[in-house]
Amino acid sequence: MNIKLLAIGKTDNKSLQTLIDDYTKRLSFYVKFDLEIIPDIKNVKNLSEAQQKEKEGELILSKLSATDQLILLDENGKTFTSMKFADELQKKMNSGIKTLVYVIGGPYGFSDAVYNKAQGKVSLSSMTFSHQMVRLFFIEQLYRGFTILRNEPYHHQ
Repeated sequence: MNIKLLAIGKTDNKSLQTLIDDYTKRLSFYVKFDLEIIPDIKNVKNLSEAQQKEKEGELILSKLSATDQLILLDENGKTFTSMKFADELQKKMNSGIKTLVYVIGGPYGFSDAVYNKAQGKVSLSSMTFSHQMVRLFFIEQLYRGFTILRNEPYHHQ
């Protein structure tokens, strides 16, 4: 199985990017993983929230193939413990999914078209984090999930 994380806008914090790169490298020992950055929409000052979500939604959907399974990182999604998230990853791998795509939306969330295409939603917390920090938290949780599945000593119960 391949895992892809789509995110709107680049990370401008070098320290955060270094950590993202570190966990991305660690994760590569377990699964084929890609972090794909969708460039920020230009001239957002001239767009309403709805228009911005629509434009971002079009870009997100253009990155998907017909067989991808789409999961949104969304504040209203299902919450997991790290152990349960590892179980969920194992179920996805066992189901024969070729590519699992997680998406971090823009500042206003997702368009209706993206919600309609999604096969699930995951919430990392009921707190709000910056979109840049969510990348690090999510990639670390993917890494943690795979170390749990391999019974490696990274996660302490």
